[in-house]
Amino acid sequence: MTENQRYDVLRQYADFELRHYPRTVLVQVEVAGDFSGAGNRGFAPLFQYISGNNDTSTRIAMTAPVIQETTTPRSHTISFVLPAGMPAAEVPVPRNAQVSTKEVAERTVAARRFSGGWSDERFTQNGALLIEAVRREGLLPAGQPYFARFDPPWKPGFLKHNEALVVIAES
Repeated sequence: MTENQRYDVLRQYADFELRHYPRTVLVQVEVAGDFSGAGNRGFAPLFQYISGNNDTSTRIAMTAPVIQETTTPRSHTISFVLPAGMPAAEVPVPRNAQVSTKEVAERTVAARRFSGGWSDERFTQNGALLIEAVRREGLLPAGQPYFARFDPPWKPGFLKHNEALVVIAES
């Protein structure tokens, strides 16, 4: 069974939930291209990394979700969450220079779940709905939405679990 990224639900709202995420270590790659293509192209080098393409040849368990953040209109950061409890100091160095690791501090995040296929339009629409709902509740987004995919590509769209997320500014 694939480990899901851990979090605690702080509060449930009508359109989203507010979560606390602990410190997390990501392995990530920057990919050029359109939204859908970037997600596909970014997956391979990250999968190779967790399959042992790192300085210690360590195999690392796959976790969910795969995270995608648009950094420019034609550039996206694709990330895998490393298993909980893996100390940042023990994370193997990638052999592929395009792959990097990043420690992310604990944070408060708003999350909107949705099902269906993976398209730029679906993610953009749900990201906009999330930002609108967050502001309506008096919370302040810190940055732009990013997206989480929890299922393999062969799973039927209506069964896929996806999320739009945004970090919430501390008050």
